[in-house]
Amino acid sequence: MLICIDNVLSAKEAGEFRRQLETAGWEDGVKSAGSLARVNKHNRQLAETLPLAVDLGNEILRRLGLHPQFISAALPGKIYPPRFNRYDVGNTYGTHVDSAIMRIPGTNITLRSDLSATLFLSDPDTYDGGELQIEGATGAQTVKLEAGHMVVYDSSSLHRVTPVTRGTRYASFMWIESLVREETARTSLFDLDQAIQQLTAKLGTQDENVLQLTNVYHNLLRRWAET
Repeated sequence: MLICIDNVLSAKEAGEFRRQLETAGWEDGVKSAGSLARVNKHNRQLAETLPLAVDLGNEILRRLGLHPQFISAALPGKIYPPRFNRYDVGNTYGTHVDSAIMRIPGTNITLRSDLSATLFLSDPDTYDGGELQIEGATGAQTVKLEAGHMVVYDSSSLHRVTPVTRGTRYASFMWIESLVREETARTSLFDLDQAIQQLTAKLGTQDENVLQLTNVYHNLLRRWAET
């Protein structure tokens, strides 16, 4: 699964995020890298406990909780609090895979990383390079989205950020434990939900076929969800 989600933030809101991030207290991103990723990671990040990071992260979580496409795609059970990074000229993050199990900071709660997400905060024409490349069965997919748009993809995928050669790339990133662990089941539910929404727009909520498909969707969700 690789899904691009538009307008988590508006372009204006993403610009306000960038304005606040430009003067934040950035630290070497290698501090949060695992032992195998340390040699590949060359960027800067905000400390998770920094008040600005907490405030901006909470706002992103609020927006995601109201975004129907994100809910449909991810079926989130837990979300690792959003983090923030920046890539300046020469910065890159080589090929790596995200950790399978993570502990949410300041808690005893662990999270299984089913999905990874990157929310782009910089306008794509303000920097060169910095593409997110995600390996899949048919090769690598390259993603570089408009400011305020997000990509969600399987955490099991090898991925990288290509070197930035001009400008600065700001982004937020997070991990999601889905209520539906199995990727094929989650994808089927997403496809079914999107079809139901399209039919509902044409036929209305009380159409017999819409109601029947909605019933099928929720019965499948009951079967596959882990709570």
